[in-house]
Amino acid sequence: MASSSGASGSSMSFAERQAERMKKLRDLHLKRNEARQLNHQEVVEEDKRQKMPTNWEARKRRADWILQEEEDRNAAAENGEDYDRVKLLEISAVDAEKLDRKKKKKNPDSGFADYEQATIRQYNRLVKGIKPDMEKYDDQRKKLGDAFYNEKNSILHGQFKDSKEGIDRMVEDLEKQVAKREKYSRRRMHNDDADIDYINERNMNFNKKLERFYGQHTAEIKQNLERGTAV
Repeated sequence: MASSSGASGSSMSFAERQAERMKKLRDLHLKRNEARQLNHQEVVEEDKRQKMPTNWEARKRRADWILQEEEDRNAAAENGEDYDRVKLLEISAVDAEKLDRKKKKKNPDSGFADYEQATIRQYNRLVKGIKPDMEKYDDQRKKLGDAFYNEKNSILHGQFKDSKEGIDRMVEDLEKQVAKREKYSRRRMHNDDADIDYINERNMNFNKKLERFYGQHTAEIKQNLERGTAV
């Protein structure tokens, strides 16, 4: 009787071990299938990312930021609040100082240098303000055909006529430029590292004119005077 009970105990333990092994094997199969699906998804996503433009991530973040800002602006307008003021309240003094320093570094206003630089700055400012009419653009492209792209053998004379609305916009823009130029007076950014060789603002402007016209001819004399080695 004792031998039969021992044999049944050993057979039951073997069956239990076999069931446990089969359970582990099924779990391994499930994990392998899950890992295979995840790897396939990652391969598909990586292939999509490689086919996208290199700056797609930055463009997506920029688009999300614009949408979020538009939602916040609409919410502030519904609540009767000034969005710019609310936004400034959420920025710390340290971050505001960093943004201001970055803005000055990105577009430093060094004042009038020459007419070429002034023309370039005005051109870039006007280009940023252009709002193209895509419907008129498409109509004009269909109407002119290959001549629309103005190749070396293209003849545009007599094929294009400015609209009255376009002429009116140009006149209005020129009048705004003239009016702005008449009342334009901007405080120039002070450079702490520049040499102080003036006694007042009028003398400073006069010295700048002298430096602009005669600076390259008198640089050596000025350096000798500063060193005290002038003869």
